[in-house]
This record gives sequence, C-alpha cells and structure tokens, in this order.
Amino acid sequence: MAETHARRSRRPAGALAALFLAAALALTGCGANGDSSGGTTASDSKADMSGRQEGALNGDSGSAQSSGEAADAPIKVAPSHIIRTASLTVRVKDVPKALDEARTVAENAGGFVADESTTRDGKDRERTRVVLRVPTEKYEEVLGELEGTGKLIERKTKAEDVTEQVVDVESRIKTQQASVARIRELMDRATKLSDVVTLEGELSTRQADLEALLAQQESLKDRTSLATITLSLSETAVKKSDKDDDPGFVDALAGGWNAFVAVFRWLAMALAAVFPFAVATALVLLLWFRLTRTRRPRPAAATPDESESEES
Repeated sequence: MAETHARRSRRPAGALAALFLAAALALTGCGANGDSSGGTTASDSKADMSGRQEGALNGDSGSAQSSGEAADAPIKVAPSHIIRTASLTVRVKDVPKALDEARTVAENAGGFVADESTTRDGKDRERTRVVLRVPTEKYEEVLGELEGTGKLIERKTKAEDVTEQVVDVESRIKTQQASVARIRELMDRATKLSDVVTLEGELSTRQADLEALLAQQESLKDRTSLATITLSLSETAVKKSDKDDDPGFVDALAGGWNAFVAVFRWLAMALAAVFPFAVATALVLLLWFRLTRTRRPRPAAATPDESESEES
C-alpha cells in the first residue's frame, strides 16, 4: 500500500513538471515569434531608410549632375543698353571736301546728319561743326574713318550704361497700362454720373503718365540704338613755302610793300606820340617871344639940331 501511494504521488508531480515545461516552451516560442517579427520590422525599416538614403543620394547626384550641366551650358547675359557719344576735332586742308566725306561715311553706315554749322574766322578760314547719328554697331568703324580725314587734334568718347533705367521704365509702363485698364473696366461698370466724372479724371491723369513713360522709353531707345558723333573740321593755313620755295618778283614786291607799310605805320605812331609835346613846346616859345618883345625899350626920336649937325 505504501509503494502504491508513493507511485501515485510521483505521477502528479511529473505531470506538473511537464505542464510547467510546456508553458515555458510556449512562452519562449511567443517571445521568439515576437523577436522575429520585431527583427523583421527593424530590417524593413532599415531597408526603407537605406532606400530613402539611396534615393536622396540619387537625387543629390541628379541635382549635382543637373547643376553641372547648367554650369557647362553658356550663360545668357541680358542685353545691355549703352548710350555712346564722341567728339572729334580734325584739321584738314579742304573743309567742304572733308565734310562731304563725313556725310558719305555716315550714310554708308546707315546713319544721317543731325546738325551742321559753318563759320569763317578773320583769315577767311572755314570751321564746320557737324553732328552725326550712326548705328551703335557701326560706331567704332565710323570713328576710325572720320579720324582718317585729316590730322586728329582731339578725341573724346563716353559710354553710359542705362540698362537699369530701361528696365525700370518698362516695368512702370506695364504697371501703368494695367492701371489704365482697371480704370476703364470701372468706367464700364459705373452707373452714377459722379463716379463716371471721377473715373474720367483719374483716367486722363494715368494716361498722361503713361504717355510720358512711353516718350521716355522712345528717347532711351533712340539714344541707345544710335550713337552721336560730333565732328569739328578746321582748315589748315597754307604757307607760301608750301606752294613755292623760291620767291619771285611778286613775292619781293609784296615783301617790300609790307616793309614800307610797316615803317610808315611806325613813323605815324611816333609822330602821333610826339605831336602833343611839339604843340605844347610851340605855344610856350610863342608866348615867351611875345613877352620878350614887349619888354624891349623903343629907340628915342632925333631932335632938329642933331639932324642939322649930322647933315653938316
């Protein structure tokens, strides 16, 4: 009986140990499943992160490649607006001929003569001032040809960049045009006479501002598309030695006459300078002569006895 009781007591204990072992295995399996699922999630997240990083790297490389291509591509420079002016002073022997050459040069370049004036000095030498307008792309070429018409005395050039002014005027024109369009729309919708009158006054003001801006734009366009060149032509005095090195009879006669005129002129100037002193000296001598003559004693008249004795 005792052995039977001991065997019965051992069986429940083994059963309990088996249950505890199964529970432990079950818990271990759940933990493993959880760890495996967690490891899969972590690996997936790592894969996603690596994918994102690769995509970012690809994007960076793509942007770097595009920036490299943009750097390799030629840079487009905005067109500049430059006002070019120049002034030339050239000495020539024949002013009319040089003026015709300057006109021809300007016309061949597609330009024109804007202003012209001619004067003569005391020696009957001509001096002409002409203003030429030529296309900007022909500016340097025309300057070179004009300098070759004679001896260059003076040259001044100036270049003024008005690109910012041109862009500003264009922007203001667009804004003003939009403003005028809005005023017109309001006028079309206006129903009251007072509103129409007010809008008409505002429209006239904005249109006047727009016309002023358009005129300024046209002036800038004209000055930037056509360069202004002011050319001054002066005539060279021709010396006699340039014409004939050996003087002739006419030259000798002219030289003698010039010498005679010069001597006569100097004599006349000397006499004119001495004349006041001569007149004053003559007046003093005349007065002195009269005074001394009045002071002389008159001779006494002879008596009759003296005259008889002298006769005997």
